[in-house]
Order: sequence, then C-alpha cells, then structure tokens
Amino acid sequence: MKNTFKAFLVIGALSIFNITAFEEVIVTSSFVNTEVNGSLHVVDGDEVDANANGSLGEAIDDLLGVSSADYGSAIGQPIIRGMSGLRVKVLDNGMVNRDVSALGPDHPNDTDLNNVQQIEIIKGPSSLLYANGGIGGIVNIVDNTISKTDFDGPVFNIGAESQSVADGDATNFTYTDNVGGFNVALSYKNAEFGNFDVPDGAIMHEEEEHHDEDEDHEEEEHHDEDEGFLANSDYELESTNIGISKTGDWGYFGISVKSLENMHGIPFHGEEHGHDEHGEEDHDEDEHEEEEHEEERIFATTDSDKLDIKGSYNVNGSLLNAIDYSFRDTDYVLIEQHAEEEGHHDEEEDHDEHDEHGHEEGPTTFANDASEFGLTFNLAGNQKFVINVADEESSVIGAESFMNPVTSDETTFGYFTTQDYGPYVLDLGLRFDRIDRSGSVTESEEHHEEEEHHDEEEHHEEEGETSYFDKSFDNISFAASLKRDLNDYFDIDFGFARVERAPSATELFMNGPHLATQRFEVGNTNLAVEESTNFEFTVNYNNEGAYSSFTMYRNSVDNYIYLMDESEEEHEEHDEEHEEGHDDHEGLTLANFMQQNAEFEGVELQVGRMFELASGTLDLRYSRDEVSATFDDGHDVPRITPARNMYSLAYAKDSMVFKLMLKDVDKQSDVGEGETTTDGYQMLNARLTKVFDLGNSNLSVSIFGNNLLDEVARNHSSYVKSEVPLPGRNYGVKFNLTF
Repeated sequence: MKNTFKAFLVIGALSIFNITAFEEVIVTSSFVNTEVNGSLHVVDGDEVDANANGSLGEAIDDLLGVSSADYGSAIGQPIIRGMSGLRVKVLDNGMVNRDVSALGPDHPNDTDLNNVQQIEIIKGPSSLLYANGGIGGIVNIVDNTISKTDFDGPVFNIGAESQSVADGDATNFTYTDNVGGFNVALSYKNAEFGNFDVPDGAIMHEEEEHHDEDEDHEEEEHHDEDEGFLANSDYELESTNIGISKTGDWGYFGISVKSLENMHGIPFHGEEHGHDEHGEEDHDEDEHEEEEHEEERIFATTDSDKLDIKGSYNVNGSLLNAIDYSFRDTDYVLIEQHAEEEGHHDEEEDHDEHDEHGHEEGPTTFANDASEFGLTFNLAGNQKFVINVADEESSVIGAESFMNPVTSDETTFGYFTTQDYGPYVLDLGLRFDRIDRSGSVTESEEHHEEEEHHDEEEHHEEEGETSYFDKSFDNISFAASLKRDLNDYFDIDFGFARVERAPSATELFMNGPHLATQRFEVGNTNLAVEESTNFEFTVNYNNEGAYSSFTMYRNSVDNYIYLMDESEEEHEEHDEEHEEGHDDHEGLTLANFMQQNAEFEGVELQVGRMFELASGTLDLRYSRDEVSATFDDGHDVPRITPARNMYSLAYAKDSMVFKLMLKDVDKQSDVGEGETTTDGYQMLNARLTKVFDLGNSNLSVSIFGNNLLDEVARNHSSYVKSEVPLPGRNYGVKFNLTF
C-alpha cells in the first residue's frame, strides 16, 4: 500500500505544493531590503491555523532542510541543516526567546502558535542579523500583538480543534480593534491532550539482567505502554497575549504582555539507570521498587511572562531614516517533579526521601530571568547599524541540580547592508559580540559512614570544593551573499559566512546528573569559541509553472562542542572505583563536553510543476534534503537528521485546498560513537480545508489525517528515540469562525 501511494505521487508529476494562498512561500534572502528581512522560508499563519495543533518543530518539519528533535508531543526543537540546540535561535517577533530549552531536550521552547501571522526560517548567512551564534539559522515567530499598522475595525475569531491520537482538544480566540486611535490585540488559547496512541510494536522495553532467571518473567514484562499509548505523553497549555500600539506619521509605539503556562508529561526521564548496581541478594527488593517506579508520573510545568516594548521613530533625514527600538523582560520558570499514582502514598511513607537510584524525588526548578534592549539605526542607502544589550540569570535548583547559577551578559554591535549593482544584489553583514559568563563548578565527593546504631543504614555526607569562573568571549562574525539573474528563468546565489559562537553556560559549567539525556554531564571551562565557515551555492529556475531549486552547502565548524560518552572500559573502571568508595555518577553514563573540528555537507533539491485543472490549480513537487557530518577523527557527528524524500500534492480551487504529502525518511546508518542505527519510515499526511462565506463572517473547516499508514516511526535526532516513538494514526478537525 505504501508503495502504491508513493508511485501515484511520483507519476503525478515531479511533486509537491507551492505558491498558493495557504502555502509556504519562498522569498529572496536579504539583510535589509525585503519585508521579512531575509527569510528563506515563510510559513503563512493560515497554514499554521489549518494544521493539527503541535510543537514548533512539528509545524516546520516538512520544510526543505528543516527538521525537529522531539521528546514527546509537547517538545519539538528545530533543526536546520543538521544544526540543533543553541546553534539554532528561536525568536519571537525578532527577539531571542530566552528560556531554558537549551538546558535539556525535554524542555519546551517558550512559544505558542496561536494568532501567528507567519513563521520565518532563515538558513545560512542572513541569520547573522538577528542573533549571535546562529550557526544553523533562526526560526522567527511573528504575530500582531504589537501592530505596526492600524486595524481597520473589530475582528473576532473563535477556533476549536479535536484530535483522535491523544483524545484531546484545543480552543482559542483572538480579538483586534482600533479603539480611540489605539490598536488593541488580545488572544487566548487553551489545549488539553492526553497520552498519544502509538502503533502496535512501537514501544521497546529493555530486558533487565536480573530478570533472566525469573520464572515469571513473561508475566512481568507486561507494561501499561503496551496498551497502545505512550504513558506520560500528555500535555496542557494556556496562553494569553495582550498588546496595545499607537501609529502615526512619526512611526509606532507598542507594549505587550504575554503569559504562557503549560504542563507536560515526560515519557522517559532516564529512570532506568542504576539497576546494575544492585546485587543478586537484593533481587526481590529491586523488583518491588522497579514496579512501583514504573507507575510514577514524571511531569513538568512551565510559567513564562514576557513584557515587550517596541517602536520606531521616523527621522526622515538625509543620513538617518528611522530608529527602531525594543525592550523585553522575561521571567521563565520550569519545574520538574514526580507524582506518585494513587495508592502508593502509604508505601512511600516507608521509603527514604531518595529513590532507589540515589537521587532525590523532589522537584527541580529551572529558572531564567532575562532582559534585552536593542536599537536599530536605519540609514540611507539600505544600511542598518545595530546595538543590542542583554543579560540573563539562569539557575537549576532542586533534586536534579546539575548546574550552579550562571550570569551572562551580551553586548552586540552590527552593520548590515543590501546593495544593487545592475544584475547583482549584494548582502553584507558584520557583527561584534562581547559575551561574559560568570558561574561556578562544585566538585562533590561522597563519603559513606556506617552508623553502628542503624542496621544496614548509611549516613551520607557530601563535601565539595567550589571553583568560580569569569569567562569572556569576543566574537567577530561576517556574512555575505551575492545573487545574480542569469536570464528570465535562472538565477544563482552564492553565500559565505564566518560565524563565531561562544560556549553556553551549560557547556561551560554543567556538572551533575542530567536524566533527560541519561548522562552525568560534565562541562569544560576551557572550551574555546566555535568558528563556523559556511559556503552555500543555489540555482533557481522558474518558467510558466515549472520551478526547481538546487542548493549545496559546506559548513566547517572548528572547535565543535559536543558531549562525549565514556567508553565501556572507562565505565568499568568507574565501577571498580565505586566499589572502593568513589562516586559512580549515580549509575548514569559519564559524558564530558569536548571539542573537535567537524564538517557538515548537504544538498537540497526541489522540482515542481503547477497545472490548471478543473478551474483550479494543481501543484506537484518532489523535494529531497540530506546532510552528513563527520569529525576530524573520522567518526560521525551524533543525532544527524537522515536523508528525506518528500512527495507532495496540493489542489486549490476557489476557497478549498486539498493537500497530500508522503515523507519518505531514509534509514540512518551514519551514527556517532555509542549511537544505534534508526530504521527509515514513511509518513503520509493529508488535509482538506474549506472556507465558507457566511455574509459578515466566514467559517474555515479543516479535516486532517496524520500518519495515515500508522507507521512505527522513530526520530533519529531524538535523545529518546527508542523509548519515545512518534505518534500513531491521527484524525482531527479544526474550526475557525471569523467575524
């Protein structure tokens, strides 16, 4: 059946959708000249509204060269051309989201896709304009909470959604109006989704060594996850955005307040570590503790508040056109905690405050308090001069306290310009970043003293020496792109960028158990700046409905920072040391932040054709992207997105759009040290959207189906690909009433 769908789409033409009112739009990259300031991909807000509710990564996962690293349905961190984490900046209306998503793959981005005007994705040199260290690129979420133009009148929108895969629903509303000369924008969203369904056989369970001799092993292998869903994959979200702005010939000024609260279960949190520490004589007790632990609920709550002040003042001088200014204050808190299922509280009273693995079961609070101020001087002749100052205070307090509080200060000076030279368009960007990070590292030693008056009870005393560090980095980054129209049908674009990224707080100062990655992570205060040298070449073709694009790139990253797991031999040595009284890293794999030169190479291909069919437009497209990444020592960089073939069809007629996409993901065999290969899969998605004219209002109805083939799919980029598969078959419907 899968091959039939694939053949149908290939024969249909060369493949997928483009250039409709509801579709992704490709725009020319430019630092200054374009309305969207150089985005390579723009996903329209109507497209976001019509698709199933999901994470930011899910919303852009089908774009060429863009993918997602998931950790359940609530988490989807963007990946651009193999680059992820801190190398991809997530922005909200042009300002960096300063949350704690970089502290763990199980942390969500501080974003909500309600009332989105568009999502801008920048790959390559143009990302230099927006943020420091964006080696991979940026994702910018744009809304009209602070409107730069006057609203024509009151507009009210009510939306509702229901999905089958997680047996959940979402509701939202937005309101915009011009009241007394002031633009007022209000939006609200509430979503509640349960544990999502998975295909048969998707859940994998590791067999514990101490079960091998158990006669009742087969009966004990039954888990709740075998019921067809993934436990702890539920999430809830509530967001409120309020904005007010004033416009005039002088420019505009606006203030907004955004509040985001969510709760999401953590489907896997490294809690299976440490079983090899137990001896044969503790077998029965271990079985009891493991059975109890399996029924634990591990979840996280986030509370984010953002205050934005933005505006622009029109100078209209011969040298200076306008001054843009922005200020943001962010207060972000994420709390991870355990919650015992009903019926286990009595048993819990008989246990120590530490679980069977030695770490506390209390909550862990990840906090980030940040402020940022920016000025952009729009000069004559398509030139910009940028000044930006930001400071952050990050802390991890509680049971999983793997990093002491860190303070970061950033100061940026940048110059950007776009110039036309006949058939050539030249973009140039230069920025200087001064980054100061102050933190500390506590080296803990665990001492065990037997208490004579306690049977088999140990007294734990932790002592440690704390070292303090002030690290400063001066980064200079440069980017340029040159575009030329060869004729009416062809144009070429060559890009070059030299971008520097300072080590993050976690890479410098982390020192403790990080259960989301199943590792005891140790930072390195001697890390050097990453230096990325990127070359990119693109050829575009467009002629009477036929279009194509081909891009090849090479990104050489000197001093690439990564986590290096200890070898089996080193782990055995640590086990021996543990027997002698030394710390065993709480049963987790020891991983150190290391540096090594890395080479990223990739290609992106797109070929399509548009036809007039039955008074409508049929758009067929084939796309392929692939990237490889290797270290200087010959090993592959871990968690690199496998090659993908995307076959798509879109038919638009009047107010109706039908979309069908088959994403064929290759098997990933190029794996890093300690990684396993990941099987390929085929994901078939479909959506039908119809807009009904109701006079003074209109109703948009979207019926969608995702993973229609109910494929067992695992994301190779995920830290928990084995334990957390992608959701199974999902049907749903969305309504949006606007009046």
